[in-house]
Amino acid sequence: MSKIFLAGASGVIGQRLIPLLVEAGHTVAGMTRSASKAEKLASLGAQPVVVDVFDRDALIAAVSEFGPDIILNELTDLPDDVDKIAEFGDLNARIRTEGNQNVIAAARAAGSPKILAQTVAWELPDGPDAVAVKQLETSVLAEGGVVLSYGQFYGAGTYNPDAVPAEPRVQIDQAARRTVELLDAPSGIVTITD
Repeated sequence: MSKIFLAGASGVIGQRLIPLLVEAGHTVAGMTRSASKAEKLASLGAQPVVVDVFDRDALIAAVSEFGPDIILNELTDLPDDVDKIAEFGDLNARIRTEGNQNVIAAARAAGSPKILAQTVAWELPDGPDAVAVKQLETSVLAEGGVVLSYGQFYGAGTYNPDAVPAEPRVQIDQAARRTVELLDAPSGIVTITD
């Protein structure tokens, strides 16, 4: 079984991934930038790692210390309120560019474990977020990694808890199960939709 460093462990999909990964026999380090979320990650079965993805040196140290076989990058910087999503465009773009580059640097320092990283399965309007998605995809593929291109999440805890959004979409628990199934996937872009 694998040692998996899960960046974005306290997010909507991260919290669903931890129990599935642990149940499958993997050892999971769950990264969050918020110390207040560490206990929750531990209760789900992960070894909590409190580090900010933008603190490159601390991230490199944390990943190297854990020594993962796989890095699963589920990082986003999105608001709890879907109506404020436009205000977070630059923040989310930064986590996909600078944040992802720091994840890649940490992976290289830790012996180049396989990287899987999330993006979106729909066309973003021209702007920082669209550029950031392309940059993330290109850089992950250049490392021999896998891009997890998710449809819009729906289900409990998502922006669409009660309604089914337009396609492309994926039920959040199904997205988590598919992600676990894709740990051994060859390098490329994998679309995860219903």
